[in-house]
Amino acid sequence: MRMGGQVRAVSSMAGVVIIGWDMTAAFRLADGLGIPPEAVAEFVPEIEQIACAKTNERMTENG
Repeated sequence: MRMGGQVRAVSSMAGVVIIGWDMTAAFRLADGLGIPPEAVAEFVPEIEQIACAKTNERMTENG
């Protein structure tokens, strides 16, 4: 939820598509929470991929 507003999106024929998170914001958020940058680099890309795919699915379902 904390990264909800920090997305990279593009407009396409199908509408708006979320393509990823603002990774600078992710690293800054993690720093503020005391999470090591190595953990962010290791885990966030996989989480980002799943979260963006699910968000895009929901947007498609809801029109």
